[in-house]
Amino acid sequence: MIALMPFLTLIAALGTGLMAGLFFAFSSFIMTALAKLPPEQGIAAMNSINVTILNATFSLAFFGTAVLCLGLGIASVLRWAEPGSAWLLAGSLLYLAGVIVVTMVFNVPLNDALAAVSPGASPEGAALWTRYLAEWLPWNHVRTFANIGALIAFILAYGRQAA
Repeated sequence: MIALMPFLTLIAALGTGLMAGLFFAFSSFIMTALAKLPPEQGIAAMNSINVTILNATFSLAFFGTAVLCLGLGIASVLRWAEPGSAWLLAGSLLYLAGVIVVTMVFNVPLNDALAAVSPGASPEGAALWTRYLAEWLPWNHVRTFANIGALIAFILAYGRQAA
């Protein structure tokens, strides 16, 4: 198991890096572009993204990284004296709490509420879209920074393991 730890840490860094890039794109330009569309078009586009993103490659990166972080977090506690264990635990907790929990508690319910509204022009849809943008984006920023923090922690853990 000890021989696998650097490899698993590197895979965790790759997974968190992929997710950091995805969430960074939403934070830096995708949501800004969608916000410039009329509400019915923004709602339709975001709903399409939310349906399309649920595919095998995204699931592998998102949930596979979560499973890996769970395993690495447990291993870091069990092997606390090993080099890089504190960084492994930090990276695992950042991803699990700052990405998985935030996604499930905040972003997914907002996505579900958006999916339930008719994207056609209506005052209710426009109001929901405005609220959605105001609430969804800050939580996405949290996911972005948590992923970046996890990536840095896994890189530091790998460096300690490889030394």
